[in-house]
Amino acid sequence: MILASQNAHKVEELGQILGGVELEALPDGVETPPEDGLTFSANALIKARAVRAVTGGEVIADDSGIEVEALDGRPGVRSARYAGETASDGENLEKVLNDLAGSGGGPTARYVCVIAYIDGSGAEHLFEGFCGGQLIQEPRGDGGFGYDPAFVPDDTGPDDQRTMAEVSPEEKHAISHRGRAARKLAGFLNS
Repeated sequence: MILASQNAHKVEELGQILGGVELEALPDGVETPPEDGLTFSANALIKARAVRAVTGGEVIADDSGIEVEALDGRPGVRSARYAGETASDGENLEKVLNDLAGSGGGPTARYVCVIAYIDGSGAEHLFEGFCGGQLIQEPRGDGGFGYDPAFVPDDTGPDDQRTMAEVSPEEKHAISHRGRAARKLAGFLNS
């Protein structure tokens, strides 16, 4: 299957979670259209449909991001571009933490992932996963990417204050939004 992304982190992470499925990154020269949907589902389908139209094969595409309660769900679908179209992970993280600090609200947040799968017949399927947690103002850890260094997941337990960037890849896959959505996809593929 083709993963509609050239993000090496996503290819590796989804490949580990899906196990027996051979994933290929988006071929060079194939571009996905702008992610201008209003929801994670819409953006995942935009990418999947575009790659399917070019390759004709089975396609997996995902859209994911973080929703911060005190910011009315922002950055949401703009998570990868929150600080600007060419912003780095660090710049996006800095902006969300600054906005959160200025909001006066609490640190509650959740990661959201929607995986769109277009099968060999062209049928479209959506799989959604969530991971709740809290944002901290002092990022730490060198694992993961994006907002992981400032996100403390609820699912590791109330006494575990490690960020997503500090947990092992196995622990992350077990509780992450992408892991949960991918396991739903894997269950579908195996049924």
